[in-house]
Amino acid sequence: MGRVRENEMKTNLVRAAAVLALSLPVSTLSAQALELKVADSFPAGHYLVRLMLKPWMDDVTKRTNGAVTFTYYPNQQIGKAADMLRLTQSGVVDIGYIGPSYVSDKMPLSEVAQLPGAFATSCQGTLAYWKSGREGVLASREYAPNKIKLLMAVVLPPYQVWTVKSKVETTKDMQGLKLRTTGGAQDLTLRALNAVPVRMAAPDAYESLSRGTMDGLLFPLDSVVAYGLDKLVKHATEGVSFGSFIVAYSINQSVWDKLPDDVKTAMNEASDAITPKACADVDKEGEVTKKHMQDEGVSFDPLPEATRAEMKDKLKGVGHEWAAGLDSRGKQASAALKEFEDLLGAGSK
Repeated sequence: MGRVRENEMKTNLVRAAAVLALSLPVSTLSAQALELKVADSFPAGHYLVRLMLKPWMDDVTKRTNGAVTFTYYPNQQIGKAADMLRLTQSGVVDIGYIGPSYVSDKMPLSEVAQLPGAFATSCQGTLAYWKSGREGVLASREYAPNKIKLLMAVVLPPYQVWTVKSKVETTKDMQGLKLRTTGGAQDLTLRALNAVPVRMAAPDAYESLSRGTMDGLLFPLDSVVAYGLDKLVKHATEGVSFGSFIVAYSINQSVWDKLPDDVKTAMNEASDAITPKACADVDKEGEVTKKHMQDEGVSFDPLPEATRAEMKDKLKGVGHEWAAGLDSRGKQASAALKEFEDLLGAGSK
């Protein structure tokens, strides 16, 4: 009888311990294995997954001695690009790729890094956005209200105009061209040049372009290849920045808050390491991709000096038009624009 009683007590103690463990916040379980769900809309093998996301996940796993691992869902397996913010906020995924352009109603200020003519390289735009998104205006006014925390980001090299048939040499050549945009600031950019913006997510561009419902795209160089669009386009502009696009991976804020301190440290260190490296790799890879595309028959056409000057003049007011529109809605876009320009000027140091 005594032994039976003793076994019952042991069983009850084990159960009580199990219940207690389940009720404790994650932060008290730092010794336990932790698996996080990561999702994006990129096709398998996309260069930004190769250059940024996968090295970051591997680094976090290494820094936590294998305690933190990731299950990765690419290629819109869990949801489309426009759904990623909602899926991350609701906890369907822990970490999601959130392109602010696809949710510009929820993250309008982030488009400060997508205005035309602001910077010439990925790293210039990336390091300024990173600083603002981690600890500046964007962190407090954009990420915090959406209950997400920025983990890593790349701002793509300046977008160019890619066309299937006609070459763009003058501002008149832009008139009436139907070009794919990500919306928001890029729409303002095209309208300033009398082109017609066609808003859509990158994975949908191939079908529209192949059907002839668009004349071309506003797109960054490496993404043209990543989405197979190099098989359709024939011409690309050079010499003017038509804006950019932000690729940002963010974590659900409540998930972040429950992480053990050592895991937070590992993630922050991995993020600090990958961000400058990824943008430098993106800039470098662009040159290789350009050569490949030229070999495949895509013509890169430097805009004549007079055209550059005219386009830059027309695009000069886009940033202030963008900021004024959001300021009128109480969004503090002018503050975001000033901070971003200051960070660019300071080299984000």
